[in-house]
Amino acid sequence: MGMQGQPLLVTSLIDHAAREHSDREIVSRWADGSQTRTSWGEVGRDARRFAAAMVRLGMNKGDRIATLAMNHGHHLVSWYGSAGMGGVLHTVNPRLFDEQLVYIINHAEDRVLLFDAAFLPIVERLRDQLPTIDHFILFDAPAREGYSSYRDLIDAEDGNFQWVELDERDPVGLCYTSGTTGNPKGVLYEHRSNVIHAITEIQPDVFGLSNRSVIMPIVPMFHANSWGVPFAAATVGSKLVFSATNDAEGLCDLMQQEGVTHSAGVPTVWIAMFAHMDASGTGYGKLERVIIGGSAAPRAMIERFMKAGIVVGHAWGMTETSPIGTMGKRPWNWDDLGFDEQVDIVCRQGCPPFGVELRIVDDADQPLPRDGKSSGRLQCRGPWIIKRYFKADSDATDADGWFDTGDVAVIHPDGVMQITDRAKDVIKSGGEWISSIELENAAVGAPGVQEAAAVGVYHPKWDERPILLIVKKPGTEASEAGILDYLKDKVAKWWLPDEVVFVDELPHTATGKILKRQLRDDYKDYKLRSLTDA
Repeated sequence: MGMQGQPLLVTSLIDHAAREHSDREIVSRWADGSQTRTSWGEVGRDARRFAAAMVRLGMNKGDRIATLAMNHGHHLVSWYGSAGMGGVLHTVNPRLFDEQLVYIINHAEDRVLLFDAAFLPIVERLRDQLPTIDHFILFDAPAREGYSSYRDLIDAEDGNFQWVELDERDPVGLCYTSGTTGNPKGVLYEHRSNVIHAITEIQPDVFGLSNRSVIMPIVPMFHANSWGVPFAAATVGSKLVFSATNDAEGLCDLMQQEGVTHSAGVPTVWIAMFAHMDASGTGYGKLERVIIGGSAAPRAMIERFMKAGIVVGHAWGMTETSPIGTMGKRPWNWDDLGFDEQVDIVCRQGCPPFGVELRIVDDADQPLPRDGKSSGRLQCRGPWIIKRYFKADSDATDADGWFDTGDVAVIHPDGVMQITDRAKDVIKSGGEWISSIELENAAVGAPGVQEAAAVGVYHPKWDERPILLIVKKPGTEASEAGILDYLKDKVAKWWLPDEVVFVDELPHTATGKILKRQLRDDYKDYKLRSLTDA
């Protein structure tokens, strides 16, 4: 054996950051608007104190430690401290319904719950339904009856804790996905998978992070590991800027004040920030690169960033893929392309980084060609892709390790993948498929349109026809005729929606995606005017 065999551990990430980038800042803006500053060195010390505190509370290797919290430095410490004592950090999404929260905490058998004071009403409402929780700890407030304080717990420790002995295949994180049928399913991340994912993420064609980067992850830490940013940032010592609230004004202020160069968030966040920028005249500051994921980014959004000279990384992934599955990158001949051609490329979901394999298959599970035309179910495999859901009796993959993502996609000859829809969201009209995603993204570019959702409704001849649900931008006068006229040269003629319906708001999932499932239910009995008038 010619090489050393140190295991790939999450604790090695924080040890490296604390040792080699000890002074690099971690900035937290709290729910009350106050800000605090710490550093990678202090996070490393506090992580050892956190680990010691958990052991003192009776936590053992493999025990689940839950967090119900937004983005801030204390939450970051809990990630690394939990890993160091052998625990499994379960990031719980506070935007879920009560029934879902109770289910996933009990299913995970969490023993500790750390939470932000803003979520105290949720905890008090559900506390009696959480029998496995032994300790309730406030992240950002003093202790009170029945609740300990994070600060009191770690301040009682000296920080000399030695990380427990770990194997790289030991579990370190748990996140539940609600993007499946039935109850939410748990995805159990390993030390090895998280470290490989972090090393991959810093690459120039992925997130492009370095010690000079200042990254503000708007995506919450409970959403698929905050897309891996807290781990990736540690590998190179990037400055982290956290906000415990996602209000557009506050985020724009932080971006300016802290010199943010990189950011990551879902499209709905950027829509809100654009509205604030337009109203206030606020600029982008030092922003160089944005990562957009969670759902497909509208073309108009990508164009706006690119015209401002900002690199757009259009990403695709899932909780089950840790989450990076693909990332948009600039091809070797980028500078030879016209602006519209460049936007065409960025609108697609990009290429898989080394470690991820993709393919598309037909209904008989036969692989389809990478011709940019054949559309099929998207499957993937790799070292940070799920094999089996937490506590499941069987694998989530086939015999060859392929995981079916539930997405419909095409893969172009150059390897670029393009999501055309979720399998359950595609609109089937006259035996052909209409991509609700492409229709929505085209519509968002129309004057006066803030958000758009396309759903299929019953048609006796065509089986389904699309309708377009539109939320207008405040103070604008968008019309059905105007939107249809705008779309006529943006999509195929037979894709044009039969009707445009204006709504005050659209329902969203806990992670900011449009809740198509609810819209399908709400409009399943919708009667088209053309059928009613006939």
